[in-house]
Amino acid sequence: MLAISVDSVFVHKAWQEVELSKLVEGGLPYPMLSDAGGDIGRIYGVYDEEVKVDVRGTFIIDPDGVVQAFEILIPPVGRNPEEFIRWIKALQHVRKTGGAEVTPSGWEPGCPVLKPGVNLVGKVWEEWKQN
Repeated sequence: MLAISVDSVFVHKAWQEVELSKLVEGGLPYPMLSDAGGDIGRIYGVYDEEVKVDVRGTFIIDPDGVVQAFEILIPPVGRNPEEFIRWIKALQHVRKTGGAEVTPSGWEPGCPVLKPGVNLVGKVWEEWKQN
C-alpha cells in the first residue's frame, strides 16, 4: 500500500507527525510518496492540470499489476478505509477461488458467496443473502 500525492516529502512528514499520528497510532503504516510533477496522477487519471493537484483516487492493483478496483472522489469528500479493506478481502477471495465464487454487494468474509453460472441466472435473489 502506498499513499501518493503532489505534496513534497516535507509536507508528508509534517502531515504524518502533526495530523495522521493523532488519527492512527504511529501514523500511516505505509510509505507516502511524492509525485511533485503529477506524472503518476496523470497515468491514473486523477491529476487536475488546472490546479496542479491530484484529486482523491484509490486504486487496488492485483499482484499481476492489473487494476481491479478504483474510486475517484472530489477533494471535499472523504474516503472509507473500512470499505477499501472489504474490497481487498473480496478481491482476494475471488482470486483464491479462481472466480468460482463471487461476492455480492456488502459481502464480508464468512458470509455467503455466489457461484456464477447458468444455474444462477434468475435465482440471484434466492441465493444472495444480504448482510
